[in-house]
Amino acid sequence: MKLKENVPLKNFTTFKIGGPARYFCIAKNQKEIIDAVKKAKELNLPFFILGGGSNILVSDEGYEGIVIKTQSSNLLPYRQAGKFQKNKIIAGAGTKLRELVNASADRGLTGLEWAVGIPGTVGGATYGNAGAFGSTMADNVRSVKVLDIKNLKVKNLSANQCDFGNKNSIFKKDPAKHGAGKNLIILSILIELKPGDKKEIESEIKRFADYRKANHPLDFPSAGCVFKNYDKKIKNKNLLKKFPELIEFNKGSRIPTSYLIDKSGLKGKIIGKAKISEKHANFIINLGGAKAKDVVRLIKLIKEKIEDKFGIKLEEEIQHL
Repeated sequence: MKLKENVPLKNFTTFKIGGPARYFCIAKNQKEIIDAVKKAKELNLPFFILGGGSNILVSDEGYEGIVIKTQSSNLLPYRQAGKFQKNKIIAGAGTKLRELVNASADRGLTGLEWAVGIPGTVGGATYGNAGAFGSTMADNVRSVKVLDIKNLKVKNLSANQCDFGNKNSIFKKDPAKHGAGKNLIILSILIELKPGDKKEIESEIKRFADYRKANHPLDFPSAGCVFKNYDKKIKNKNLLKKFPELIEFNKGSRIPTSYLIDKSGLKGKIIGKAKISEKHANFIINLGGAKAKDVVRLIKLIKEKIEDKFGIKLEEEIQHL
């Protein structure tokens, strides 16, 4: 396994922020991923699996270990009992999510239209149970092939074993509390979709893509939404009277964090070269040359303001490295 030294990680994240990795390598298939993990163990170094680089904030100091960037990108038909299942696709963890969306549409399969425009890989989307417009990866994931880094054995997990939740899964959880958890590396994902009308699928993809262009700050580097939406009801009568929109949000499943940030007067707030987007308040954007410490300060400010104003403790969606 060829390792490069002192590779700037900002070149591999959608935020365009981050210091160097002590060691860096690209793994293009399952064998190379396993070899890279073995190398990290031999060198007694921590390692991090990097997909498409979205939903992550790398520190200005970088990472004192091995960053393994997965590029195991392939889309294969699924065969069961000797027959190909046309509505099922096996996606390598390093496959870009947009490639899976396009491939599904080309095959006349519906269920992933909502994912158009989401950066990153299928593995990353499964890791964080990515979702939008009321749908999530968990709706279509049927099983996940993983590598257990403790014994370097490959096994399959059913969707139930993945323990999907609100922008969450077993893969993000502490092994000490949730069994395997972060000891598992996603290798590939079995996706099940439904047959649909190709023109209708393409129309839905365009609708979601147009919405993102109109409502998300796509002209600037970002990590995507910084915080999870709040998935509990607000019962404070004074807050409901002051912000009647909360009554409507309470009828649904979640309260948009962008709304809470907006009502806290933080839209447009700038620290250094990082800014809370005026277009979508749950995005922090890089104006050019932003540092991780600038983003961290904005995140801290948002958390403090929201807790003070609404009594809500926000939970971050992005991962810190």
